[in-house]
Amino acid sequence: MKNKNHLNILGIETSCDDTAIGIVRSDKKILSNVVINQNSNLSKYGGIVPEIAARDHLYNIDYAIKESLEKAKLKIENIDLVTATGGPGLIGGVIVGTVFAKSLAMSLDKPYVAVNHLEGHALTARLSENVSYPYLLLLVSGGHTQIIAVLGYGNYKRISSTLDDAAGETFDKAAKILGIGFPGGPMIEKMALNGSPNSYKLPRPLYKSKNPNFSFSGLKTAFNQIVSKTDLNEEIICNLSASIQKSISDCLVDRTKSAIKLFQTMIDEDSKVKIVVAGGVASNKFIRNELQKLCIENDASFFAPPIELCTDNGAMIAWAGYEKYNCEGSTKLEFKPRPRWPLDPTAHYTNPIQKTVGKGGVKA
Repeated sequence: MKNKNHLNILGIETSCDDTAIGIVRSDKKILSNVVINQNSNLSKYGGIVPEIAARDHLYNIDYAIKESLEKAKLKIENIDLVTATGGPGLIGGVIVGTVFAKSLAMSLDKPYVAVNHLEGHALTARLSENVSYPYLLLLVSGGHTQIIAVLGYGNYKRISSTLDDAAGETFDKAAKILGIGFPGGPMIEKMALNGSPNSYKLPRPLYKSKNPNFSFSGLKTAFNQIVSKTDLNEEIICNLSASIQKSISDCLVDRTKSAIKLFQTMIDEDSKVKIVVAGGVASNKFIRNELQKLCIENDASFFAPPIELCTDNGAMIAWAGYEKYNCEGSTKLEFKPRPRWPLDPTAHYTNPIQKTVGKGGVKA
């Protein structure tokens, strides 16, 4: 039953291929966090097929809700706030979660909150690590690679973004090229454990550049060219995996390092910088270790959510929805799901590179 001093928040996440339901209490206690992934269904296609993913959400969401309530030892009537990802993401999946959440909120006569998926990742460390504002966020996933100054709730300044592909997408494509399975990130990390990161010379786009952004399309092309000319065996696959993991990590660390100085101009320069990494790629232990080294070198504090909270999950949506509800109240039921929803809608004005692509932003 509900603790009389705390709210029970239900979070629904369906922006990509995972059907995720989380129940979080307003005192930051995670009561349940159920994720039904589609890896076995999607692996035969070598990646995510949006229409198939949306259909699977329709099938899985009821089971995920029931399992989440059972693990939390709650009944559906004990839910006080219904939250769901409203974008950005694959629009079919976002629609499934949004319609379900609205219907549930109406039937329970409880408030509904539409959550920005990126905000879910951005605030995860406040749930798991109790990180206070402000902090510098490296948001790195299959669809997004950004560095954001999180100055307070709803006050986000995007410092950099990818100009083409996301880091997570690069991992997935590399794994597909190597033929080692899906999802690609965990497979590359697993193979890299037995490989040498200096075996192959791969590009590090925009490394040491004054341009604050990321770019990974050239790295994917170079990697594909090397593989196409190589007879693969397990040793070579391990070395190639370690090499591309190192290239991606170097780019992430380098861009984060350059963002620290800019971030310090936005806050009290005498205060210690807090760096948070979030998103699916943040579960990569090699990258986490390299970022931790960067923080030690720059006298910054490093925070990373538990690995199970890095990939898409309902708990992060529940917590972000609760913070939004406290600051802005409930969302009107007329809310329309969004395939794009930038955390910083003004980024294309302040970042010269972004001006050429408009308000919608670049691909990620």
